[in-house]
Order: sequence, then structure tokens, then C-alpha cells
Amino acid sequence: MGWLGIDDTDHINGGCTTHTLYRLICDLPTKYAYQNPRLVRLWPFAAQRTRGNAAVAIEILTEDNEDELISFLNNWWNENILPLKDQISISQDYQRKQYPADPGMVWYNTQPQDDFYWSAVTREVTINEVPKADFSWGGHGVIGASAAATWPGVNHTYEAISWRENKCIVNSTRRDIDIAALELVDSDPETFMSRDMRSKNILIAPRGNCPVLFGLRAKTHSAAEKNCEILISAAKTEQVEGYMIFKTNQATDDHLTESKTGIVTKINVLKRGTVVIETQHQGKLLAFGESGEVKLLSQWLQEGDLIEFNGLKAIDQSVHLEKLRVLKAKPNRQRPLCDDCQVTMKSMGKNQAVRCPKCRRTSQILWCEIERKPPFDNWVQPPNDARRHLAKPLDWN
Repeated sequence: MGWLGIDDTDHINGGCTTHTLYRLICDLPTKYAYQNPRLVRLWPFAAQRTRGNAAVAIEILTEDNEDELISFLNNWWNENILPLKDQISISQDYQRKQYPADPGMVWYNTQPQDDFYWSAVTREVTINEVPKADFSWGGHGVIGASAAATWPGVNHTYEAISWRENKCIVNSTRRDIDIAALELVDSDPETFMSRDMRSKNILIAPRGNCPVLFGLRAKTHSAAEKNCEILISAAKTEQVEGYMIFKTNQATDDHLTESKTGIVTKINVLKRGTVVIETQHQGKLLAFGESGEVKLLSQWLQEGDLIEFNGLKAIDQSVHLEKLRVLKAKPNRQRPLCDDCQVTMKSMGKNQAVRCPKCRRTSQILWCEIERKPPFDNWVQPPNDARRHLAKPLDWN
């Protein structure tokens, strides 16, 4: 028995690492049983991350046939994965710098300690940090492959991934999914992030010409399987090549550490509503224009407000906000109103009283504090279509 991990067989113009694993499993000799397919999302700022930033692994039961299994894996690698290396076209229009695919595959006779996984999901790791595998193939992709194999899987959700027939991939990037069936699936409380009702976006179907038809997320294996079959068998859903249920680290917050508090020192609203929040001791925080309530709450903040937040620290050391709440809003100050005239009193000079400009009444109360009530009483996070795969929905806490 051992663990097989694979990564970096996808790219922005096609391919999919989950499909690579599915094809390998379909070709696996019948003498070998397998279990625990898993899909692991990793640190999203890594320079050479793949399009989906996900790696896959599976446990294979070998008994006494490990030499034959390694021979099979070696041949399958040479025939099906190695040809992907350095032969994938790169889009010049894609926003992020792209790298040629550098697939990796690893085999561990026993599952290593999970230290490497926690490093790979919270920071950028190098190939030199990868735990030594019993057998290893390829290059940079061994990082994600090893992270998937070392993931402990204690906190987890599931994703049912189905793949399109090849004729559909070749002929069109459009995906035909039965909307009535999707509405039924979305109404199941055990599924999540299937649609975004605010934007009307379908979140289970990727764009482009990759082989995935949909990836349906659920809290339990049974809910993932049941609802996947509802979608696949629906009249207006296109034919699929097959599907698998993956255990995943999605919606676990594995990528986040403990929340931090900070006092706001400056707010700067940029184009499209993106907000730069500067804090006293926690550095710079970013709330992006598409982050919904996080953006709106950030725009409301003022100097002196005490906030609690969480998010990932980017390469430039700024924190990209994923959760935000106000602990204490600094009140506004204004001059008092005249009791008789109900007009704002004016200062008579430095360190002097204030006076009503109408009736000339004076007062030693120089300022009144006006409570500021935040637009949201508790934590906020980005909407479904702008949320990281790893982020746990607030209503699960």
C-alpha cells in the first residue's frame, strides 16, 4: 500500500490534473485496488502555480506487487505525462506570468508526516523541501504531488468532478449543464458554492477547453455522489466520460493562521473600489473591488477604528483580506448644538469655550462624540464567486 501524487499536467490552454489521475486509474491493472482520491489546493501566490492551483493523490493497495506497479507507473508516465513537459503553448494575453508545464509524480510506500503540506498551503516552498519519495518522476510538479500525498485530510470537504467527452472539448468551450437540475442540487444544504445568486454565475463549471464539465462541492461524500448523478443524468446535461469523488481541503481555512487585530491609520480607495487599509502594527491590508461586503466595510473604516481580520500575506507582504469585522469604531466628533437655537456652536478661539452664532450662548462642552455604527455587525467575507477555494464559509463556524 502506498500513496501516488501527481501535479502540473494542466495549463491555461487545456489539460487537467484531475483528468490525468482519472485516466491513470482507468488504466490501472485490475490486480490493484485504490481508495481515497484527493484534491488539494495550495498557496495561491506561488510563482509556478498551475491554473487551478490544485494537486491530486490517491492511495493504491499493492500487497506484494509493488515492483510491477512501479513498472506500470513508469511506463504510464513516459507515455502519457512526460510528453506534456515544455510542449504546452503559453497565452501571451494571460494576466499572470506563465511557465511551461513541468509535471511531477511521486510514490510513497508510507504516507510522510504532514509538515510539508502545511508549508505548501501557507507559503511558497521549493523543490528542495519536498520529502524524499520512494520513487519520483519529473520536475517542479513533485511539489504539489507531494503536498497532496502528505495532506492529513482531517478537515475536509468533497468535490465530484466529471469530465467531458473528447468531442465536446474539441468542438466547443461551452458546457451544457441542465439548469433545472442545478437548481435542485443547489437547494441541497449539503452542497455549497454551486451558484452565486448575486451575480447569477454558475460556479461549478470552469471556462476554457479543459476536460472538466463540472466540479460539484459538498460537505459529505454521499451528497457529492448523489447530486453529481442528478446532474449527469439530467436531460439537458451533455454526456460525460466519467466522474470521481475527491476528498478536498476546500472550505477548510487550512491556508489561514489565527485572526489578528489592528488599529486603522489610513484608508485609500483606489479604482474599482479596491481599498488599501494601513494599520498601526499589522502593515497594509487590501480589500479588492470584487470582494463585496469586505470592500464595503473597508470603505466605511476611519482612522482609529479597531478591526479584526484574516487573509493571506502576498509576496509584497500586504494581507489580502478574506475576513473582516469591526471590534470598535472610533466615534466622530462634532461641536455641540445650542440648546435653544439647535444650531452648531462655534469655537471662540484656542482653549476657549464655544458660542452659539445666533443667540451668543456659550458652553464649556467643546465636543460631542457621535457613535458610528458599522454597516455589518459581524464578520464579512467575499461573495461566493470571489472567494478562494480554501475559504470556509462564515455560516459554518
